[in-house]
Amino acid sequence: MRVGARRRMRGVAAVLVAGALLAGCGLASGSPMTDDVEPGSIGQGKPLEGADLTVTSKEFTEQLILGAIMGIAFQAAGANVLDRTGIQGSIGAREAVKNGDADAMYEYTGTAWITHQGNSDPIPDPQKQWQAVRDADLKNGLTWLPPAELNNTYALATNQANLKKYGSRTLSDVAALAKKDPKAVTLCVEGEFASRQDGLPGMQREYGMDIPSSNITKMDTGIIYTQVADGRCTFGEVFTTDGRIKAMNLTVMEDDRHFFPNYNAAPSINTKTLEKYPAIPAILDPITKKLNNTVAQELNAKVDVEGQDPHLVALEWMVQEGFVKER
Repeated sequence: MRVGARRRMRGVAAVLVAGALLAGCGLASGSPMTDDVEPGSIGQGKPLEGADLTVTSKEFTEQLILGAIMGIAFQAAGANVLDRTGIQGSIGAREAVKNGDADAMYEYTGTAWITHQGNSDPIPDPQKQWQAVRDADLKNGLTWLPPAELNNTYALATNQANLKKYGSRTLSDVAALAKKDPKAVTLCVEGEFASRQDGLPGMQREYGMDIPSSNITKMDTGIIYTQVADGRCTFGEVFTTDGRIKAMNLTVMEDDRHFFPNYNAAPSINTKTLEKYPAIPAILDPITKKLNNTVAQELNAKVDVEGQDPHLVALEWMVQEGFVKER
């Protein structure tokens, strides 16, 4: 598929502008989405004709792709879309949708349940987890649409050399190794994972791990994968939908005590926006149903392994799936 340079530059500019936002503060000015798309299997009749909608997301690859997918869908249905994707951290994007600075985003059920709604125990059943999140957020002015099969949960991974050396295949194995040989277990993690209760602190508590801070290195997400692949960290925090797991031949440790919550992606919409534009669910539901871990890994790998632009990856997928057509 050929895509003009104009759209390539717009996609990069949108990410750079949105990425400058400080979490929890007001949104920076975004960039209009200018994809030349029309309805395919979604958006027939352009039910959002004339609507001005703002989409947002967090800053990592999968979120940038999901934000673009949502914005492209809205454009095909006739809306004028402002791109404010790429907000750092978990709080800023949600708050933007909650207070009306943005209209919609794809959020994760586990993040909402643990981080935003303050619960300590995840609900093992994905559908019940989504239902509980949806019910709790109605009072916050947010409406959750049905979730995707896509479950971007946390995990630890190791390279093949360390897998052969230590034989760890579960998180219980990692905990046992940390007790037997404390120097053997070094971790590469994000700063956010290091402090979240559904991240490192909770994992260590659940599995009885006692990893000294000197063995834990905080770094950006992308660096973790290369550090683990090169063996500079024995284990690294990864996401189960990340395309770099397969590309770098990493092995994911089984969460044998089922600690990590379900992180199913689902559209989170400002309730007032949904009341004004009731066609939104019919536009997004078919797309959400197509999103699973396999799709996510493939799309994420195009960005993180092949170096493609997230927005263009989203557009290509939307066209290939027949959701939209390019003029």
